[in-house]
Amino acid sequence: MNLSQKIKSIIREVPDFPTPGVNFKDITPIFENPSLCQEIVEGFISALPNKPDAVIGIESRGFLFGFLLAYQLKVPFILARKAGKLPYKTVKAEYTLEYGSAAIEINEGSIHSGQNILIHDDLLATGGTASAAAQLVKMHKANVLAFTFLIELTFLKGRDKLQNYSNNIICLTQY
Repeated sequence: MNLSQKIKSIIREVPDFPTPGVNFKDITPIFENPSLCQEIVEGFISALPNKPDAVIGIESRGFLFGFLLAYQLKVPFILARKAGKLPYKTVKAEYTLEYGSAAIEINEGSIHSGQNILIHDDLLATGGTASAAAQLVKMHKANVLAFTFLIELTFLKGRDKLQNYSNNIICLTQY
């Protein structure tokens, strides 16, 4: 069984969550399997074109493997949080949702000009949140080395939006 098949065999699908008609991909059972978690981290790292200078993890499930990636790569981990959640001075990027807009922030001074940044989240859907993280990278005159996601929902075409920032879009499993 390859890594994608292992991940799919453990992901729990929850119908009608958080709203009717949505078939939610619950990744929490993965964290009960430490050997699979290690394999996932190794899978991401082996697919990277180069070692990043830092990893951005997008709130909140992007923190889980994002931090593990940064730790394993021995690079800084940068939290991208919903607006108003970080206590220090922040830099913000807004993105649109089907029902409005939202924003994510990072701490001021976390990204430096010329750095190669890996952006990680658990799920690639429309690409809005990951694009906002990429905007934060570009604001600092840094580069998006790659995006990593555990799951890609291909029918939502989020990959198309991210290709404006990097062609290195690594998704371990797709639906």
